Amino acid sequence: MTVAPGKTYIAPEITQLAETLEDRELVLYPEDYSLLTDLYQLTMTACYVGKGLEQKRASFELFVRQLPEGFGYLIAMGLEQALDYLEKLHFSPAQIKALQATGIFQHAPDEFWSLLAEFSFTGDVWAVPEGTAVFANEPLLRVEAPLWQAQIVETYLLNTLNYQTLVATRAARIRDVAGLEATLLEFGTRRAFSPQGALWAARAALAAGFDGTSNVLAALKLGQQPKGTMAHAFVMALTVTSGSEEEAFVAFHEYFPGASLLIDTYDTVAAAQMLLEKIKAGEMHLSGVRLDSGDLVNLSQKVRSLLPDVNIFASGDLDEWEIAKLKAAGACIDGYGLGTKLVSGQPVGGVYKLVEIDGIPTMKQSSNKVTYPGRKQIFRRWENGEIQSDKLGLIDESFPGEQALLQLFFNQGKRVRPPASLAEIGDFTRASVASLPTATRQLNQPQSILVEISSELRELTEKTKR
Repeated sequence: MTVAPGKTYIAPEITQLAETLEDRELVLYPEDYSLLTDLYQLTMTACYVGKGLEQKRASFELFVRQLPEGFGYLIAMGLEQALDYLEKLHFSPAQIKALQATGIFQHAPDEFWSLLAEFSFTGDVWAVPEGTAVFANEPLLRVEAPLWQAQIVETYLLNTLNYQTLVATRAARIRDVAGLEATLLEFGTRRAFSPQGALWAARAALAAGFDGTSNVLAALKLGQQPKGTMAHAFVMALTVTSGSEEEAFVAFHEYFPGASLLIDTYDTVAAAQMLLEKIKAGEMHLSGVRLDSGDLVNLSQKVRSLLPDVNIFASGDLDEWEIAKLKAAGACIDGYGLGTKLVSGQPVGGVYKLVEIDGIPTMKQSSNKVTYPGRKQIFRRWENGEIQSDKLGLIDESFPGEQALLQLFFNQGKRVRPPASLAEIGDFTRASVASLPTATRQLNQPQSILVEISSELRELTEKTKR
């Protein structure tokens, strides 16, 4: 068939099958997991089958080569969604037909299609528990499975662990700076990278120590009560239609008694003065107010002088550095709402690399992307509750007084550990952060813990290079 220059030929079969799979909202369901992958995972699998390698036992490790700039540690998160993915992963007949209709796989061996049709994950998964503090080159997770299975899951595992680890780390740093007494709410849904990402961001923030999320769906799915206040639009709408900002506050409290009020739409201090009069007159019981703009230090101090028994909540593009500045300047703030800078920003950059196949250690030697070969374990030493050192060694090594961090979560495709609750993960995260040296926790030029490489791993690395 002749195709005009600059045009791409699309087979009629693809169009027909696309209609059966079509979902213009692009909503993700568990039955879609198999196709939520990069094309090369499937093309490599076809090649593995053609060369008779697909069932060779392989090990892939997911780790970060270097920490994001300005970070002294990472908080591992996203394992629960990774395990759920592996449990539910399969290829439906319609998905297989859609792949066949693309024409991309026309030279793939027939065994490739039967492999997909019969697929369920049968491998092992080793990982650090969610909430664990980790450092550069330390595996957050290792998959041991037939080569094609371990290969095909790469994309999804990187997606969930990279993103949730980013949000959890930011959340843990924010909690560390704000202190245990501060109320922290996740407000990032409108700025998260997708609706799915918004749910993951809310979960990661809650699991890393936040008190609540404004995302109603996330909160209810996670067994939490959604948290929030009001928007400037409500205050403006009621003010314009009724003639006063006071009516906006009265109306909101009529239906939501005691709710926090947003008081910076017009004149923050005047609003606080007006609320004080209503409290004195016994017309209103007020639990909190929110400031979303302006000089938060000065405004919070003035509001506190007027409303000494009312909690003051701040929001508006805040992050751990801004909170540290506010506290240092004497701001009178009891809680914070975190959105854009919590759920976006510099990526974690985790990678997923083959470290062993058929019992043979492997390593990447590309410039600036060298990896360590073999299946590895993280060994950690504590003294008086503080991390003293980390060592990266091989799985059959052991060191007196040092604890192995990677634990078995999947054995032959089946879970061997029950899921941890958000509260349990939150407690574990706080303990992990508290165990870090002060220099590692500091915001400015943090000093990450230097991970020692065991002598056996060094020897294996040199041997593998040769």
